Amino acid sequence: MHDDLISKAKAWLAEDPDTETREELAELIDAGDTAELSARFSGTLQFGTAGLRGELGAGPMRMNRSVVIRAAAGLAAYLKKDGHAGGLVVIGYDARHKSADFARDTAAVMTGAGLRAAVLPRPLPTPVLAYAIRHLGAVAGVEVTASHNPPRDNGYKVYLGDGSQIVPPADAGIAAEIDAIASLHDVSRPDAGWEILDDAVLEAYLARTDAVLAEGSPRTARTVYTAMHGVGKDVLLAAFARAGFPEPVLVAEQAEPDPDFPTVAFPNPEEPGAMDLAFARARATDPDLVIANDPDADRCAVAVRDGADWRMLRGDEVGALLAAHLVRRGARGTFAESIVSSSLLGRIAEKAGLPHEETLTGFKWIARVDGLRYGYEEALGYCVDPEGVRDKDGITAALLVTELASQLKEEGRTLLDLLDDLAVEHGLHATDQLSVRVQDLSLIADAMRRLREQPPTGLAGLAVVRAEDLTRGTEKLPPTDGLRYTLDGARVIVRPSGTEPKLKCYLEVVVPVADHAALPAARARATELLTSIKRDLSAAAGI
Repeated sequence: MHDDLISKAKAWLAEDPDTETREELAELIDAGDTAELSARFSGTLQFGTAGLRGELGAGPMRMNRSVVIRAAAGLAAYLKKDGHAGGLVVIGYDARHKSADFARDTAAVMTGAGLRAAVLPRPLPTPVLAYAIRHLGAVAGVEVTASHNPPRDNGYKVYLGDGSQIVPPADAGIAAEIDAIASLHDVSRPDAGWEILDDAVLEAYLARTDAVLAEGSPRTARTVYTAMHGVGKDVLLAAFARAGFPEPVLVAEQAEPDPDFPTVAFPNPEEPGAMDLAFARARATDPDLVIANDPDADRCAVAVRDGADWRMLRGDEVGALLAAHLVRRGARGTFAESIVSSSLLGRIAEKAGLPHEETLTGFKWIARVDGLRYGYEEALGYCVDPEGVRDKDGITAALLVTELASQLKEEGRTLLDLLDDLAVEHGLHATDQLSVRVQDLSLIADAMRRLREQPPTGLAGLAVVRAEDLTRGTEKLPPTDGLRYTLDGARVIVRPSGTEPKLKCYLEVVVPVADHAALPAARARATELLTSIKRDLSAAAGI
């Protein structure tokens, strides 16, 4: 075993084009560190519908140039087999460690394979890449990003020519082509021949951002903005300036791209503490709302003053607010969301006489809904301009929520007032998440198996009316690893995360509300139910 491991590592080392990871691997081999070598050579990072994502470092179980070159070569082979020889592949990247290198390697591989490659001019938000694919008539797009993962990670996201992320069977087709690459020495990588795009594509994207706003709408809401050490700032400021909003007050410590994300434990607005600096800025400047993007700016977080302090709105709350705003503006078309998002969207759409669709988790599914006008996911992702960007877009979502806040401000109201109105109209839809991060992935499999073998018959004193194992698929959904429990007045979905070592449980309770005076009691009841469901679900899953 030991000799086999060392020979595998030496073979990898002989092909590795990166001096940094070569040195790292050589040190591990010299030290005979079999534990670390085993972790890195126990398999390969699997290419799936999220593309690739993992920790940076040497070896096939880490993100590095060798892994990226293989992924690019597999994608190129897949595209050529699919009839796209000579087609254009557009490549974007964020400001993480190695992102620019991975983008350049991808361009070189595409060029060597006889495809045309164009790279965005500098680190830019993921939605700019998603927009560029259709704008430039590309056959595929690649975004090098690990979104809101920890600083040590990077990732590789693939879009096809329709501008949305890959779904099965494309992922398996690309993965098979990656597996077929015997040696990196077989992959042609010329030193030139691809195009570095100028700012024209960014200008075209910015010109489209205006289209999400209603002509002549109020533009008075004042914002505090954090880019969370990512790439959102310049594009968001340009979009806000074009729209005529007051210039956002920046959270200076987090405004510029920094791949080490020094002020946050996790660069994700949903994580505890990530918004602390933004809230401090808001207390000092008293804006109408706080807006945050995640590092690649495809997500948008919103916080509002609630009583004496600031509070983050849940993704489901922002999802409902934007839906209500679009309905009021007379939007037509299908409103869509993932199955783990709040059922409130369905109620809003139904009342407005609009079609409503539920999909599997991820914008790769939401973006494919026929006639999509608006789509959202509880993890702070919103698609408000599907004709322009068939993916979540934290820039246009920020514009739309600021327009809504401006409109309400003119009426002497706030986003919280509108949420209260929606609760009275449709019932209080309260959501929460039980999320367990693990070191040992087998714990997730154990919890799922336990729930399958002994499904709960009740949670928080509410009867489970229906228990569904989503691996079998449903009338409307393809199979996925998940469990859905429908209760009398509540809903629970349990699934392993697709991008992180987490088991995620999504909870929703619906409490009827007679009028505004009944809201405090309804909120107390919802909190009590959610707490009890969490407790009972933890016990049932053994987590």
